Amino acid sequence: MEYRKFDRGYVLRLDPGEEIVASLTRLVEEEKIELASVSALGAANDVTIGIFNTTEKQYYSQRYQGDYEISALVGNVTRKDGEPYLHLHITIGNPVTGEVHAGHLSSATISATLELFLQVWDGRVGRKFSDTVGLNLLEF
Repeated sequence: MEYRKFDRGYVLRLDPGEEIVASLTRLVEEEKIELASVSALGAANDVTIGIFNTTEKQYYSQRYQGDYEISALVGNVTRKDGEPYLHLHITIGNPVTGEVHAGHLSSATISATLELFLQVWDGRVGRKFSDTVGLNLLEF
């Protein structure tokens, strides 16, 4: 991972073999980022995406291996119990096979590159588990 800091945030590049969630978490920890928004695109070859079942209050995941373009990776960075909390959604596709998959990003290994823009916000927003919803919701 290489990155450069700017006044309003960071621009990152991930290279083949690097994993998105682990790399971004490491940057957030090293730079002590409390609150940020994420926007990225690139290519990956091993992606695990989940969906939250609101009735069962449980995540279900599916792993996709192959050649995929990351057409959109969006999300945010907050804190839960003082630790970085990444909430990321991804859309991947392969125009040759006609596949398109989207959902909550659990992990993704880069095959070519990832270009990620991390906009840092002043302040802090936490997370608190909601028994009603079954998720860690924003806490202001």
